[in-house]
Amino acid sequence: MNASTAPQTASLSALLIGVLVALGLSGCAPGQGPDRTEILWDTWGVPHVYSANTDSLMYAFGWAQMRAHGDRVLRLYGEARGRAAEYWGEAHLASDRRVRTLELPEHARRWADDQDMPFGGYVEAFVAGMNAYAEAHPDRIAEARTAVLPVQPTDVFAHTLRTVHATFVAGGDLQRTRQWRRAGSNAWAVGPSRSASGNAMLLTNPHLSWGDRFTWFEAQLRGPDVDAYGAALLGMPFPAVAFNDRLGWTHTVNPIDASDLYRLSLAGDGYRWDGTVRPFNTDTKVLKVKQPDGSLRADTMTVRRSVHGPVVGQRDGEALALRVAGLTQSKLFEQYWRMLRSTNLSQFEAALRRQQMPMFNTVYADADGHILYHFGGRVPTRTRGGWDYWQGVVPGDTSATLWNSVHDYEDLPRVVDPPSGWVQNANEPPFTATLPPRVDSAEVPAYMTPRVPEKSAYMFRPQRSIEMLAGDSSITLAELQAYKNDTRMLAADRLLDDLLPAARASGSEPARRAAAVLADWDRTADAESQGSVLFARWLRAMVEGQEEPFATPYRPSAPRTTPDGLADLEAAVQILETAAQQVRQQHDSLTVAWGAVHRLVGPSGAYPASGSDGLFGTFRVLKYGEMEGGRRRARFGDSYVALTEFTEDGPRAKALLPYGNASQPGSPHRGDQLRLYAEKEMRPVWHSRDSVRAHLERRETF
Repeated sequence: MNASTAPQTASLSALLIGVLVALGLSGCAPGQGPDRTEILWDTWGVPHVYSANTDSLMYAFGWAQMRAHGDRVLRLYGEARGRAAEYWGEAHLASDRRVRTLELPEHARRWADDQDMPFGGYVEAFVAGMNAYAEAHPDRIAEARTAVLPVQPTDVFAHTLRTVHATFVAGGDLQRTRQWRRAGSNAWAVGPSRSASGNAMLLTNPHLSWGDRFTWFEAQLRGPDVDAYGAALLGMPFPAVAFNDRLGWTHTVNPIDASDLYRLSLAGDGYRWDGTVRPFNTDTKVLKVKQPDGSLRADTMTVRRSVHGPVVGQRDGEALALRVAGLTQSKLFEQYWRMLRSTNLSQFEAALRRQQMPMFNTVYADADGHILYHFGGRVPTRTRGGWDYWQGVVPGDTSATLWNSVHDYEDLPRVVDPPSGWVQNANEPPFTATLPPRVDSAEVPAYMTPRVPEKSAYMFRPQRSIEMLAGDSSITLAELQAYKNDTRMLAADRLLDDLLPAARASGSEPARRAAAVLADWDRTADAESQGSVLFARWLRAMVEGQEEPFATPYRPSAPRTTPDGLADLEAAVQILETAAQQVRQQHDSLTVAWGAVHRLVGPSGAYPASGSDGLFGTFRVLKYGEMEGGRRRARFGDSYVALTEFTEDGPRAKALLPYGNASQPGSPHRGDQLRLYAEKEMRPVWHSRDSVRAHLERRETF
């Protein structure tokens, strides 16, 4: 079907027709007129969207997301509305109650009303494209998901608030009432002095769950004054990590405190506040819950708001209230659009200075040879306390702890064009963005970011990152790919020289056999590696079972060489003996290959996995869930990988999306890149129109 006929479908609502007419999309035959829009889908399922009109560009981008992920994006929007139980039953009620407690739909309506033009129109066009696809192809959308239709602009904002603010920003605080999954990333920018070609290069490598609201959607958007290639988080109308002809950027999750829990002392129908009793602002909300027979039952909940924010928990005469920075910063899409259109560092930083992102490090490189690291976010300005104080539950009975302003862009850690020729981040504090350090910890407020990580072991992956960058003064694009896929367990280099002699000298035969295996091991998490399963079992037990297992914990004064050694050798040997018994019992061998246990599983088959938790110092990050027979399946980690070199002739890039660029049933692109990932390969990015046409799978015109 030619997509240009979709807006003229008889069943299209009158409202949608009005939107399309306004956008100039509904009377134009395919390939005619100045506003012609087309999507060229390449053979990896990546849409390359071209239009001379930005509204039409965004309409087609919405259409493309629905074609690739329609069922999933509608489910995410239904959940963000706080109405998933109404659509799909009791199992979704807890999610709905969280969304409604945080009042995300109300914030989304305020965001929608607060958009400036033309950016608000872009979101409306994006939504119109989604609805048009669903109208044109009802047979390609699961019947259960159609309850969410038509999609509204508020759904886009609510989904963004749920994904970014309620998960990334407030996830640590909400963990006390719900378990959230830890997110992470790697990012490098290599300057001309460190690059073999003399061109700046960028490594993009977010680590997120494989699926659900963290699904990446790879695309190219080419319209008036924009030609951006990258990946958007599904359901959002802009690439979050991207490059254009002149520059590119990526993000990592930074250790930032942009939300806080306040302890309220309850008194009557209110809470104590500055020596008085202040009443809660309350709303009663009625949620609908679909029953097995199709009927709906009512579930009533009361949302209580304090001066700090909504109440998210209560016990023993006390309540917890959550305060989140950035909920009123509604121009996130506008900021990203300005980032996409930037052509140099000055323009890009002008966009960043708008501070619409509530958190995230930004790592940047450009064709002029500039590189940048910036510790971004809405960091509250506080008058007391350090990092540890604000990580706990803060007294909520006094205005002395209530923050109402945030730090300016210039207050936040920043590194530009350092003498080292590189910047990097692997989720550690900003002080090792480059070495020698360019961020002075004495100039950073103690509450802004920790001086040391929560656990010393969390520095192994950043240190492996630094070790590879600092050890190569002339990095090629091929070497950048090899470094990205590095599976060296740096923790083994720090700890085995203590563990092995102690185990060999012990009276434990199992410990001595385990030591012999680890002595012969190659210290990687490659699929063929033998000994890594044993080491990983041992180190995880050490880190989880002891408050500080290392003889020398991490020290900021020794950022490349600590932590080091083992604090309690006797305990370490005992834990090794237990780990060896568990591995042998579960896998019949201490030398079972890493890839025999750890698997990459997709719709078309399974492959041995290479890569591990960054806890072990591995740069190629994968985390696993349990499968049958003691095996484990990758569910988190390298979720999008891109390498970009900014040459005189334009950007040269490779990319990989392990789980593929589609999730709709029947799509050939569900998991079609998993084999490449298993083999540590990457796809060339087809950026020019000619290269896309040479690898064309489908063309749609509007």
